[in-house]
Amino acid sequence: MVCALGAAVCFGTATVLQAMAARAASGGGGGEAALLLRALRQWRYLAGLGLDGLGFVFQILALRSLAIYAVGAALASSLAVTAVVAARLLRVRLSRTEWTAVGVVCAGLALLGLAAGPEGDETGPGWLPWAMLGTAAAVLALGLSGRWLPERGRSPVLGLGAGFGFGVVEVAVRLIDTLSPGPLLTDPSLYALLLGGGAAFLSLTSALQRGSVTAATAGMVIGETVWPAVIGVVWLGDGTREGWAWVAVLGFAVAVAGALALARFGEAPDAGAGPR
Repeated sequence: MVCALGAAVCFGTATVLQAMAARAASGGGGGEAALLLRALRQWRYLAGLGLDGLGFVFQILALRSLAIYAVGAALASSLAVTAVVAARLLRVRLSRTEWTAVGVVCAGLALLGLAAGPEGDETGPGWLPWAMLGTAAAVLALGLSGRWLPERGRSPVLGLGAGFGFGVVEVAVRLIDTLSPGPLLTDPSLYALLLGGGAAFLSLTSALQRGSVTAATAGMVIGETVWPAVIGVVWLGDGTREGWAWVAVLGFAVAVAGALALARFGEAPDAGAGPR
């Protein structure tokens, strides 16, 4: 659980640092490539990238030792970290409801920490890695076709697709059972992990560019928490401490609900933003 929370802290803090760097780099001319080059000269942007990398390492370590449902809820809590850090560094004003949501996320994670069991010891059915690869390919196709989706439902659909892609990463990490180069390179789980992560970023970027940040992030939180948790419980043997199943369900629901209430922080916060 410590690694899962460490990943959430890394991802949430990285979002704010990259927001600060992007704004500092936005004064010059040129297109997106020029903006990126200016941002890469900012120490905050580089620090954010480093935190993203460290967070991914923490995520992998957590998924190799903890139930998927607990890791997924902890990663969703990175929105609470972003909100708190933004309030401190960017002076973003949080409403009373949003501060309450931060507390709700913490309460849900505390319940999960008490109830969660270790990762399951089952490998799952033989078709599951191929199903993950197929899901990753579907998310990629969705991201590439984002511009043709109906405008009204574009953001939530693309956000949900991004969540499914990140969920593929969570499940695929658990399905990889060897790091030996030979077997690893023939394991569809490896390619599901790589394709799922890339497709998720593509879908999320398209969702944030083409519609509501809140709708996209809410869809992503649901997609990356619910169905991977079900797969972990049903096919990979994830469980809870004896007699604590109801506490785990309650903690999961509370943590995800709190994260959804903070969905506007799914994109780098604006320094001048007030309560919404």
